[in-house]
Amino acid sequence: MSKTRFLTGITPSGTPHLGNYVGAIRPAVQSSQRADVQSFYFLADYHALIKCADPARVQRSTLEIAATWLAAGLDPEQVMLYRQSDVPEITELCWLLTCVTGKGVLNRAHAYKASVDKNVAAGNDVDADVSAGLFMYPVLMAADILIFGANKVPVGRDQVQHLEMARDIASSFNHLYGELLVLPEVVIDENVATLPGLDGRKMSKSYNNTIPLFTPREQLRKLINGFTTDSRAPGEPKEVEGSALFQFYQAFASEAETVALRQQYAQGIAWGDAKQLVFERLDQEIAPMRARYESLMADPAQIEAVLRAGGERARALAAPFVRQLREAVGLRSLAQVQAPQAAKAAKTALPQFKQYREADGKFYFKLVSASGQLLLQSTAFDAPKEAGQSIARLQQQGAAALAELGARLMPVEGAAATQLSEALEQLVAANT
Repeated sequence: MSKTRFLTGITPSGTPHLGNYVGAIRPAVQSSQRADVQSFYFLADYHALIKCADPARVQRSTLEIAATWLAAGLDPEQVMLYRQSDVPEITELCWLLTCVTGKGVLNRAHAYKASVDKNVAAGNDVDADVSAGLFMYPVLMAADILIFGANKVPVGRDQVQHLEMARDIASSFNHLYGELLVLPEVVIDENVATLPGLDGRKMSKSYNNTIPLFTPREQLRKLINGFTTDSRAPGEPKEVEGSALFQFYQAFASEAETVALRQQYAQGIAWGDAKQLVFERLDQEIAPMRARYESLMADPAQIEAVLRAGGERARALAAPFVRQLREAVGLRSLAQVQAPQAAKAAKTALPQFKQYREADGKFYFKLVSASGQLLLQSTAFDAPKEAGQSIARLQQQGAAALAELGARLMPVEGAAATQLSEALEQLVAANT
């Protein structure tokens, strides 16, 4: 049976919290147990260096996160669990991808743009405190995904752009060197639970409002008892809408248990009793994992052995694939140089139109150069046929169609008119 490859990366830059567990860890562990799925899980410790310059913290977080996944039920014998830095082929692929990625593509990455906007607002140089690591983050992420031919990558909505960029980068590489890289598909689970933090906002390390997943039992009780509730007394009906307590319970309880608590809210359950129910339900699921986690944390050598074994298995897949890519780009043995007349003529790289659908249900297209630079971006179309007709017009008429389609096109930062005209001329010539 053919298996679909799922890949998930976790950056070790903090301590896992309850939001991580219900939003990513638990569904990923459940997915890994499917017979039709081959799962890859990696600790993105190179990515952590972009965010954290404290070596001890990076090491500690790597230990905590590895222990968390193992305690949550991830079976290293059934999945590929490895540390990013144990697979040097990833960084080699990153360089190969860097050489086909246009700077204009990276200029549009959300994290980089946010840093630029912050600097502009503060009156600083646009690239103040922006490391090359932050700028190149999307390429390293693309290498993480493409190295193992991942078919599906579960991500939050804030990472969708990076998946689209990984697809664009892979397309640019394939256009030059052949269909060697699998284009990954983004997976967004709309049913995954999200939890509020201690301040009512989404639980996030960025907001410093998290509840550590394996906080001690009594500390967990104290944190849940500290949730703000309204002034309605016992016996008064209470609303589940907007109730952090109810959200926590629902994220851990069965459907029947959730229905029962909803009824108790309507019947006027006392807030103290509701908090006790929530605490008991959470601790029922967390306590066994907490015991396993504490055992693993007390034996770091056991975790190290698991990760090293996973790294060796991952390299067994990555090394031959990278050798194939090296051969494709021309990094070959000189003992096997072909005679000039026998060598295959190099294929001229052409710009590409890419048509896609966004989360709003609308259809779009863009034109990218052979190096991956965005040259043209459309506005939204209601139907894919309309977008396709506009692409066909541009391929047939070139720059002459720009004026006619002006209302359906958006200006692209950094794309010169001459570059666009030349690209369209190339496509017209290729289609005649």
